[in-house]
Amino acid sequence: MSHLTHTPALEPTQDNTMILNMGPQHPSTHGVLRVLLEIDGETVVRLMPDIGYLHTGIEKTCEAKFYQQVVPLTDRIDYLCPMTNNLCYVLAVEKLLGLEIPPRAEWLRVMMNELTRINSHLVWLGTHALDIGAMTVFLYCFREREDILRLFEAASGQRMMTSYFRVGGVALEPPLGFFERVREFANRFPSRVDEYEGLLTANPIWMMRTRGVAKISAADAIALGASGPTLRGSGVDLDLRRDLPYSGYQNFKFKVPVHQEGDVFSRYLCRVQEMRESIAIVRQALDGLPQGPIKADAPKVVLPDREKMKTEMEALIYHFKIITEGFAVPEGEVYQAVESPRGEMGYYVVSDGSAKPYRVHMRSACLANMQTLPIMCEGRLIADVVAAIGSIDIVLGEIDR
Repeated sequence: MSHLTHTPALEPTQDNTMILNMGPQHPSTHGVLRVLLEIDGETVVRLMPDIGYLHTGIEKTCEAKFYQQVVPLTDRIDYLCPMTNNLCYVLAVEKLLGLEIPPRAEWLRVMMNELTRINSHLVWLGTHALDIGAMTVFLYCFREREDILRLFEAASGQRMMTSYFRVGGVALEPPLGFFERVREFANRFPSRVDEYEGLLTANPIWMMRTRGVAKISAADAIALGASGPTLRGSGVDLDLRRDLPYSGYQNFKFKVPVHQEGDVFSRYLCRVQEMRESIAIVRQALDGLPQGPIKADAPKVVLPDREKMKTEMEALIYHFKIITEGFAVPEGEVYQAVESPRGEMGYYVVSDGSAKPYRVHMRSACLANMQTLPIMCEGRLIADVVAAIGSIDIVLGEIDR
């Protein structure tokens, strides 16, 4: 059935207005988002987002997989922060299982999660600047992103879809020399952020395209369920890492950037400052990384070490059973939320006591944030729609599940 059979209709409300389609194949919609615009000249009278062009069925697919097999699916929800999704899902399952995660695994998760946040913000900044006409920043951001992807590849074997976090801990101990490489990156990255800001923050053209543009009040942002920099850019001081700490975040000190103006420029400043805070968290993780195991002591849930499999028959049996039959999770339901680069990412997991989840539902930060677009854009120019979409940093894979 064609998607056009359920496409929302938008009829002109005035004699002098017209309906304009923006997308779904448009570089500035950051994916297959279709935006229906009613315009009067170059002024937006009404705006309606239209989603569904990238529907993957991932939530339904989770019901047919063992709990450990769901992890690679979570990578693909928001492909710019796969480890954040890994973390949110495994934390939910670990709650149901009542697992105690070793401190080393928690700190490794925090370090990798903050590198993931920087990776995501670099893609956002590079593409957002490109939308508005600043090409150099795009090249600079992808230079640093490449460094991060190489670190991910060293630790997990994959650049993007890492599946590095597992129920009970992390997949592998990072290789020799990995932490030295992370420290080298952490030492040079602040100067790179200085370069981005040198090109943009005080640039008169950048300020004209972002200051006072696509404004939304704190009350409207809260009412629409916005979170992350979209919410903090409107003056609401909320960050789940600090306010509802998980995975050991209570052991780290960091500031939560908040700006009051609620415009594109405020959201830009929030994310740039977040990158500085994230690299500070990475440094703390490197300095205080505990020794010890990287997996919980749960032989019927967590795969045994490969060396044990070579010498202990019981370990070999558990490995075979976990791979072929999965592991049963006690009956119950749980909701786990984490602070993704875009805001509150939540996983609602229901267990019926079997080795496969009865239900997995993802609470998408992007879907909620996208609801703010009409308020941001109506009454402004078409050119500001591009800036508004870029400023909320949507990923359509997270919206169309």
